[in-house]
Amino acid sequence: MAKEQKDKGKFRRKLINKYRLVIINEDTFEERLTFRLTRLNVFIFGTLFSIILITGTIFLIAFTPLREYIPGYSSTKLKREATQLVYKVDSLEQVLEVNNLYIDKVRELLTGKISEVQFDKDSVLETIHYDKDSMNLNPSEADLDFRSDIESEDRYSIFNEATKDVDIVFFAPVSGTLTDRYNPKKKHFAVDIAVETNTPVKSVADGTVIFAEWTAQTGHVIIVEHTGGFISIYKHNTALHKQQGDLVKSGEVIASAGDTGELSTGPHLHFELWNEGYPVNPINYIDFE
Repeated sequence: MAKEQKDKGKFRRKLINKYRLVIINEDTFEERLTFRLTRLNVFIFGTLFSIILITGTIFLIAFTPLREYIPGYSSTKLKREATQLVYKVDSLEQVLEVNNLYIDKVRELLTGKISEVQFDKDSVLETIHYDKDSMNLNPSEADLDFRSDIESEDRYSIFNEATKDVDIVFFAPVSGTLTDRYNPKKKHFAVDIAVETNTPVKSVADGTVIFAEWTAQTGHVIIVEHTGGFISIYKHNTALHKQQGDLVKSGEVIASAGDTGELSTGPHLHFELWNEGYPVNPINYIDFE
């Protein structure tokens, strides 16, 4: 008993005995660092360091991509590809089931297992009864009003001349001889005025040039928009003196008459006048004499 107590006391003393760890400079023997240690402190610090090291290693393996480099662990990319493959397999299984069902139905149709359905159309029609005496086939008031509007619209041609009063005064674009007059039946919605080549063509009223270009059939064409919904058109010119967007005054020269375009038959001015989208007879608005 005394020996056991003596051994325990000796072991305790060994644990708490103090030791000094000195780090010296080998050349000068100068002490650089000094540590006072006991076996118990070394054991405690060693145990704590081991626990921290093991915990950190487990954390790195479990929660960082470093685990992919350890044998036995699968990579994140591999798991993602495996998940996508699972989805594709599931979709393919559904498609396969639909195809198998379709093939089964086609096989039944080809082998004659599907029986024909007897349908008596006469019996179906007999089940539907119409009482013609109770049916009202007379048009309603709304239908009558609609028919009246349509009939009144058909009475007028889209080429009827405008008859509304206007405050604008037009001047003749050129002075010459009328060779062809306004004729809606022949779709000639203009007047042709024979003039010499390079005769100045004047704007019939104040307005804005909305078109000034060359066309194959009518040569140099210029179009001027005026107030009151009027548009004047000048075709077969040999030259244009205004551009699109220019403002022009009444009587201002905008082009030179000529004989350009495939449809031209000689030096003349093809002049059209439109109002609110409809062609009108220029003679009703302009004195060409």
